[in-house]
Amino acid sequence: MPQTLIQRSLKALGARLLGKSDKLEYALACLLAGGHLLIEDVPGVGKTTLAKSLASCFDVAFKRIQFTSDLLPSDLIGVTIYRQKEERFEFNRGPIFTNVLLADEVNRANPKTQSALLEAMHEGQISHDNETFQLPRPFFVIATQNSKDHHGTFPLPESQLDRFLMRLRLGYPEAEDEKSVIKGEYESSDQMIHVSHVDDLMQLQGISNDVAVADEVLDYIYQIVDATRRHENIRVGVSPRGGQAMYRAVKALALVRGRTFVVPDDVRELAPLIFGHRILAKNTLGTLDDEPSRALFESILDALPSPV
Repeated sequence: MPQTLIQRSLKALGARLLGKSDKLEYALACLLAGGHLLIEDVPGVGKTTLAKSLASCFDVAFKRIQFTSDLLPSDLIGVTIYRQKEERFEFNRGPIFTNVLLADEVNRANPKTQSALLEAMHEGQISHDNETFQLPRPFFVIATQNSKDHHGTFPLPESQLDRFLMRLRLGYPEAEDEKSVIKGEYESSDQMIHVSHVDDLMQLQGISNDVAVADEVLDYIYQIVDATRRHENIRVGVSPRGGQAMYRAVKALALVRGRTFVVPDDVRELAPLIFGHRILAKNTLGTLDDEPSRALFESILDALPSPV
C-alpha cells in the first residue's frame, strides 16, 4: 500500500511538472520527512505548480503568500480584533494556518517578518498575545527565494536557513519536455485529481520514520558532518540539527524509492541538498551557492570511505 500511494503520487505530480522526476522525489521525501523545502531558482520553472500539486495530491489545505518588503508578521499569523457587539476580543487566524504554505520570494520580506516563520517551522505553532496556537498537521512550508544579487532582497539568516530540511533548484526541463510545456501538453494543477488523503500522508510520514538505517550509514553521516567542521575552506560547519535533517531525509528518500532501508548512495546524493545551505565558507558573508557547494561536498565525499 505505501508504495502504491507513492507511485500514484509521483505519477500525478509528474503529469504537471514534466521532466523533473528526481526533483519530485526530493520534494516528496522532504514532505514525508516532516521538513520544509527552500527553492532558489529563476521565475517560471514550476515552483508554484509544485506546491499546489503536492497539496492537491494529498487533498490538504494550500495557501500562498507573496512576500514583499512591507509585509508584516501579522499578515502571516493573524490579528486580534475587538467584537464590539459581543464585547470581546477574537483572534483572526492568518494564512499560516494551513497544511501547505507557499512563501513566495521569502527573502523580499524584512527580517522581522521572516522571523515570524521561525517558531512555526520548528515548533508547529505560533505565539500571539501571550497565547500559543497549534498549526494544522501536517504543516509543510515551500519557500522560494531570489538570488542574493537581485534588488530588494534581505538574506535569510543562518537560523532561518537551518529550519529548511532541503534546498534545491528545479532547473529547466529537457528540450522535448520544454517543447511539451510550450505547447501546453501537461495537466493543470487546478484540475488535479486527489490521489490520496491527509490520513495517507500522515501514515507515510510514520512509515518513513521506521525505515532502517544501519550503524555504518549513521557513522557515514556523522563523518560528513564532522568533515565540514574541519574543512579548510569552511568557516562554520554543519550543526547537529543538520545531521538530524539528513537522517530523516535519507529514510524518506529510501521509502520514496521503494526500500525499507537506507543505502550510502542516498547520503551521497542528498548531502549537497541537505548540508549546502547549512555551511559558511571562509572569506564570504553568506552561504555557499549551489555549484561551489556541490563541488565542495564532492571533494569531501571523495575523501571519505563509503560503507559497503
